[in-house]
Parts: sequence; structure tokens; C-alpha cells
Amino acid sequence: MTDTGPLSGLRAEEFPYLDAHGEAYLDYTGAALAPVSLVRGSAERLTGRAYGNPHTASPASLASTGLLTEARRAMLDFCGAAPEEYAVVFTPNATGALRLVAEAFPFGPHRPLALLRDNHNSVLGLRCHAAAAGAPVRVLPLGPELRAEATAVTAALAAGPPGLFAYPAQSNATGVRHSLDWVSEARRQGWAVLLDAAALLPTAGLDLTACQADFVAFSWYKITGYPSGVGCLLARHEALAALRRPWFAGGTVRVSAAAPAWHLPAPPPEGFEDGTTAFLALPDVTAAAHWHGRIGYPALAAHSTLLTRRLLDGLTTLRHPGGEPAARILGPAGTADRGPTVAFHLLRPDGTPLDERLAQAATAAAGISVRTGCFCNPGVGEQQNGLTADRIGKALRGGAPLTTADYLRRLGRPVVGAIRASVGAASNAADVDRLLTVCAELVACSPAEPAEPRPGC
Repeated sequence: MTDTGPLSGLRAEEFPYLDAHGEAYLDYTGAALAPVSLVRGSAERLTGRAYGNPHTASPASLASTGLLTEARRAMLDFCGAAPEEYAVVFTPNATGALRLVAEAFPFGPHRPLALLRDNHNSVLGLRCHAAAAGAPVRVLPLGPELRAEATAVTAALAAGPPGLFAYPAQSNATGVRHSLDWVSEARRQGWAVLLDAAALLPTAGLDLTACQADFVAFSWYKITGYPSGVGCLLARHEALAALRRPWFAGGTVRVSAAAPAWHLPAPPPEGFEDGTTAFLALPDVTAAAHWHGRIGYPALAAHSTLLTRRLLDGLTTLRHPGGEPAARILGPAGTADRGPTVAFHLLRPDGTPLDERLAQAATAAAGISVRTGCFCNPGVGEQQNGLTADRIGKALRGGAPLTTADYLRRLGRPVVGAIRASVGAASNAADVDRLLTVCAELVACSPAEPAEPRPGC
């Protein structure tokens, strides 16, 4: 089996460079791949006429402004959001969208921040702004299969004054899909909800008429691979109006004075778009949304689920000659309530995990792109390494470590990262089987651990 269902011809048509170079790409959670039709369409548009900075009224500027308006509408349609309910703020990436909320949300002693332990660093960074404003920060635990404990979430939302609840619709580390029902539950309790949708949107839709999160952040390159450098914050008008920006920049004001210090902010969304938007790339987002829509979420979901099941089955049946398991999946071993992202350890016969850097070297040598490490998600890494908050707190006593090696030494126990494989539109069964073959060969040869210190997570 090489091709998969309704997407069987897509790889040759839109991603011919993979087979031309003998590559297996299994890092879709890191970034999707660029379809050649989108790149060619972009080149044709850019060479067809002049496009100018949209902050003026010249013919070239007005051409860009019209395409910017189309791109905003395309983003609303893509997420099922009504324009009377939501605004579209373009940012450089999802991190930029999250930062807009972090620095402008009215945190305080009675406006706390609640986070899942399973969050990307770009979400965890919100706590810096919350703590600076004197806001309590609550980190909610993970339970079996690295899923958030629903009872802990419900209890946290019901306790004390409401603030901002930030969590991923889908884990970038394990593929776990956390409940979208928490959005309405939190809002009923008075919380604002920030939903990180970056890992979800490539293969699962989001209907903001049903799931009315206050803020939704994502990056477009995660969805269709092209263009990069474009992120998006979809925000309810009411929630956006409650933000208080700590500074202003070109494009975000109607008028300002050099002295005295005074400025008149531009209304949303322009008042949140610092400087000049990526006006040459935003029309590519419109084209990419249409490209994605022609394939459709049902086909993408069926395709990715089939390949995810193949990968999970291959890992769970991987054995040493003595019958010992040779792999451990981090997160769900089935495809229910999970996306097409699989994190795992390869194991020695005694059950200890191989250093993931060995897998990185072996897969790279075989022309396979996967991700290794902690995936910018320390909470999942801490849980799978048995690192409690108490243990980490003890390691930090006496001052913050100056190097990764110092931090790991202070933790007082072996710490390993994981391997993450994620499938998408161009993936096929041969890619999955190729990875499984490399994994089987690696555990069979039982290589020595790397001697070099870890440069980072």
C-alpha cells in the first residue's frame, strides 16, 4: 500500500519534489509542505501588476487593500466565524497572535491565568505577563494518555474569580485533542478563552459559530505550507475591545504626537496589526484556503487517520527478539480523540528509552524528516520523564541554571526527549513503513548513548 484513498494522486501532482529527492516527510506538525500550484499562482500574481503598501490610497496600494479585505473574509469563512462576531488580526505567526493577547489582557490579582500542563511554550509564555500584573497562574494536570483531567479543568473554572483560560485544541506534542466543550463551560463561568488551534486546523475544522472562543491563534504554514510568515488571531469583537495594548506602532494609530505623549489608536483590527502587514503574502492565504477547501476536511481526516493507525499499529507491535516491547507511545494508542501526531520512545530490552538523538541521526540518514526533543512543550516532557513540580523546584533552588547540562544535572535523574512523527496531505503508507523499518533497525543494533551534552531541550 503506497497511496491513500481520495488523496492518492495529490503527492505526484502537488508535491513531486518529495519523490524526486527520495524524501519521506513526517513532520507535518512542524510545518505542512508547499503545494507547487500555490507557489506558481503566487508568482503569477506578483508578476502581473504592482502591489503597494496598503497604508495609503495609491492605485498600487488600493490593489493590496482589496486583496487584504478578501484575505480577512477567507479567514472568517475558514473557521466558520461570522464577521459581526469576529475580527481577523494578521500577525507574523501564531506566537505573534498569542503575544498580542498576553501583553494586552487585563490580568490582575483578581484576573488569573489558567493553563493546561500540555501547552506550547508560546502559550506558557503568557504567564510572564500575568505574573507581572500580580495575577495567579494555575497549571492544570494531565491524566491517563496525557489528556487533561476533565475534573481538574471543571474545578479550576468554577473556583475563584475568572480570568483567561488558554489551552490547545490539539496537543502539538502528542496529538491529543482536548475538549472544545471547555470553551462554552469556561465562558459560562465568566472566563475569556484563548484557543491555540495551530495543530488542529490542518486536518480538523473549527466552527466558531458553535465553539465561540474569545481568541483563536494559528499559523498558516502549518495548514498548507505556503505562505509562511502569516499568522492569525481571530477574536470576538467584545473580547478584542477589552484588551489594552501597552504600546503603539506604525499602522496602529489614527494620529499621534511626538510631544506630549499622546496617540489616538486605530480601531480593530488595524489597531492590533503592528507596522505593515505581509501584504504580498496575504493573497496567498486566500488562495491556500480555497486549495484546502477543495480537498476538504473529510478527505484529509480519513487520509491522516488511516496513516496514523498504521503508524500506531507498527509501533505497538515492534518487539525485541525476546518479545520485549521496543517502543512506547506517549499519549493515546488509538485514533479516537487524537490528531495525526504520534510521539514515542524507542526502548532497549530492559525498557529504558533510547536517546532520541540516535533516532534523529538514523532517520536523517535514511532521508526521513521527523521531529525529536520536547517539541517546545515542556509539560508533556516533564510528565513522561516523571519530573514533578516539586522536583523541578528543588533543582532551581540556589539560582537558575546557566546551561541545559547544569539544569539536567540538578534534576538528578536521566531525562530523554521523544520522537514525533506527524502525517499530512502528501504522506503515504510507504513513508510510514520506511520510518518503522528504521526504528526496527535502530533498536536491533542497540547503539551506545551519545556522549555529547544536550544543547537544549
